[in-house]
Amino acid sequence: MTATVLESESVTLTNVESTRLAHARRAKLRWAEMPMADRLRVLRQCRHELARTSEQLVDAISPELHRTRADSYAAEVLPLLAACRFLEDNAAKILKPCRLGRSGLPFWLAGIDSTIERVPLGVVLIIAPANYPLFLAGAQALQALAAGNAVVWKPGRGGQPVAEAFRNALERGGLPEGLLRITDDSTEAAIAELHAHPDNVFFTGSAQAGRAVMRQAADAAIPVVAELSGCDAVVVLESADKARVVDALAFGMRLNGSATCMAPRRLFLVGTGHEALIATLRDRFAAMEGVDVGLHTRTTLRDLVDQAEMQGAVVCGSPGSLDLKPILILNGRPEMAITQADIFAPVLIVMQTTSTDEVLRADSFCPFGLTVAIFGDESAALALGKKLNVGTVLVNDLIVPTADPRVPFGGRRGSGFGTTRGAEGLLEMTAARVTSVRKGKSTRHYQPTGSGHEELFRGAIEMSHSSNLGKRFAGLRRMIAAAKNLK
Repeated sequence: MTATVLESESVTLTNVESTRLAHARRAKLRWAEMPMADRLRVLRQCRHELARTSEQLVDAISPELHRTRADSYAAEVLPLLAACRFLEDNAAKILKPCRLGRSGLPFWLAGIDSTIERVPLGVVLIIAPANYPLFLAGAQALQALAAGNAVVWKPGRGGQPVAEAFRNALERGGLPEGLLRITDDSTEAAIAELHAHPDNVFFTGSAQAGRAVMRQAADAAIPVVAELSGCDAVVVLESADKARVVDALAFGMRLNGSATCMAPRRLFLVGTGHEALIATLRDRFAAMEGVDVGLHTRTTLRDLVDQAEMQGAVVCGSPGSLDLKPILILNGRPEMAITQADIFAPVLIVMQTTSTDEVLRADSFCPFGLTVAIFGDESAALALGKKLNVGTVLVNDLIVPTADPRVPFGGRRGSGFGTTRGAEGLLEMTAARVTSVRKGKSTRHYQPTGSGHEELFRGAIEMSHSSNLGKRFAGLRRMIAAAKNLK
């Protein structure tokens, strides 16, 4: 999806689009009325069907993606099934209504009994990315369905076949018809669905396209959860296992042709003693297979690399190559444009720093905050991680731990807001509804107030919120006296 098209097109809501949305709302009402246990029983059957047809799912993933079939099983199917099982085991507990009881209830609200429920949003529009066409949107769709919503899934480029295979598997597993609709993968489809006014939008994609989606959604006051781009950092402390770091960085360059939002782009080397690591990285990158990143990405990369060279960077590799091997850029500086760019290409910019404080200053130049990976002594890595403004801190690992279905995933700063997956991601698919019941027959709180009530309320404030016991007793006496005068 291109941001310019999304911003400029004006699409009139057709009768077909209006009918589809109304059909989804009716399907949602029936689905949401089902007991949670019944909905989760359907999802369990769907998981079994997804597992049974996993080979067809992998077959349906776009061959344009730079990965092996084994990568698709590991990066798409396995985490998707784990996300479904997490919902089966935990959704009922996470979404269970909470009756507040008397504890913490202000005394002046005596007689009120309140319950908080998590209710479905309605029709959720999922605008999916092209780079992971099954897992990212599929996990969101499962969470939306578990919460009682209907789903419209707009696939990323080339993602329609696997999205339809996912839907077909769910319907064979017992998902009622009409709850999950797949659009085509065009920009126009996203525009039309936004104009149809869904109840919430979950967007995964580039920062530029995400901002365009949010502008469109704002006109209709449609809330958006946005997982946007990254320009993720890897920090190598002097205590790090250098061989492990090299393996991790090579993995980040290889996985999906480095078209991963969490792929490493900035490498901070803290302190001294990293010469062998750099030499090993150069050799490892030169020996890796190249990928075709497309003309637009290749042109953007070439421009960014040229700018960096003019500012003193040393480039190891051929950024203009059609068969692009990982590019290593030495002598990087945080003010360079390439260290602030969300580019889906295998490029890594190395920055030498003298301390973790310098890492913090350098990181502040980058507008994104998705993940950071820190290699080295665990306690030192954790201490640094607490100071970085990112959504996920990974210690002595890269990318893989984020597939844990229990943990939420989301960015900070230019990398978006809101979360998907985990308990927090499931809650994003709901709204809080509060029901408060007045017990008893008193209507005293409806009566007009006068000067006598002012003294009563001042006494209540003093009794409840004064800094010492003596003042609180004085407030109580004040309340009693005022109450007597009101009789």
